[in-house]
Amino acid sequence: MERWRLILGAPAERCTGGLDRLAAARDAALEWLYGRDPGAGRRGVRRSGGGSRSGGSEASRVTPVDWLEDVHRLFPKETVERLERDAVERYGIDEIVTDPEVLSRVEPSPALLRAVLRTKHLMNPELLSLARKLVEAVVRDLMSRLRPEVRRAFTGARAPGRSRFALARNFDFRSTVRANLAHYQPERRRLLIERPYFHTRTRRSLQQWQLVLLVDQSGSMAGSVIHSAVTAACLWNLPGLRTHLVAFDTSVVDLTEDVSDPVELLMRVQLGGGTDIARAVDYGAGLLDNPRRSIVVLVSDFYEGGDTGRLLRGVRRLVEQGATVLGLAALDEEADPVYDRELAGRLVGSGAHVGAMTPGELAAFVAEKVGR
Repeated sequence: MERWRLILGAPAERCTGGLDRLAAARDAALEWLYGRDPGAGRRGVRRSGGGSRSGGSEASRVTPVDWLEDVHRLFPKETVERLERDAVERYGIDEIVTDPEVLSRVEPSPALLRAVLRTKHLMNPELLSLARKLVEAVVRDLMSRLRPEVRRAFTGARAPGRSRFALARNFDFRSTVRANLAHYQPERRRLLIERPYFHTRTRRSLQQWQLVLLVDQSGSMAGSVIHSAVTAACLWNLPGLRTHLVAFDTSVVDLTEDVSDPVELLMRVQLGGGTDIARAVDYGAGLLDNPRRSIVVLVSDFYEGGDTGRLLRGVRRLVEQGATVLGLAALDEEADPVYDRELAGRLVGSGAHVGAMTPGELAAFVAEKVGR
């Protein structure tokens, strides 16, 4: 009955019953698109009392970018493709893919970047050029925030000696106070610092390690794809660490040559398609020179469309060879995943670590491994 309610709209609710929260969100997304059908009112379908496109309605406040974000969250891939096609071809909502105003007037954000990545295959060359500028702006912001956090994880431990370099994070509070006690002013309750002291840090002694990031590029993983690209760029050329980035759906694409340029890398990503995790794991295993000094990070929601048995055997073989296998159901700043918990549990049983991390947490995990 719920499906009929979604098809017929609010007028059918007295016969079909109401909708739960998820179904109501789907109904709102469908109403935003199909509610503009001029024939719907005559047929008595897909028009709701609150869905009129008159001024002040809820639907009128939803932008195309908002709507794209919602449909990718609420519907399966096949449905999303149909909705996007109808929006462009049936209802002529050109601003989604052809109106430069959408990209030139909207503030760059990760949400808009995700929308660009999902629809760039529909863009004309002019819009692609504008989209690239948006990608550059968002990536530049992410890099500025994530690079210090990632690099900090690879900073060595404090050493007993003193440093001549005045860095706030190395400030030695105890030694500074002790050395300047003679300058304490009781009447003002103030300590004058004539000579601050700073810790020195050891440089991590790193032998050569490999980090292989295998990233699921299905539509639901857009946020993790973005952060994987930026994280790989932050880790690129770190001493003792060789980084690979591989994207996969039912095929595998090695993007390592573009890791130093995350903008170009993201413009090459093709979101959508099926998922063959086993094939990606086999490809990643083939990249390893020394499994005992290798970390394979699988970024996926673990909804396997390929051979599950082959996947589990591949992970078990890597673990037996001494590789560290880390499965991440999300790699972004929220680390709030939706994933196949059953398969994730079976991967743990095969020796993998499974969880969700921010880029900084992943960097700390890698730094701990390679610094041992």
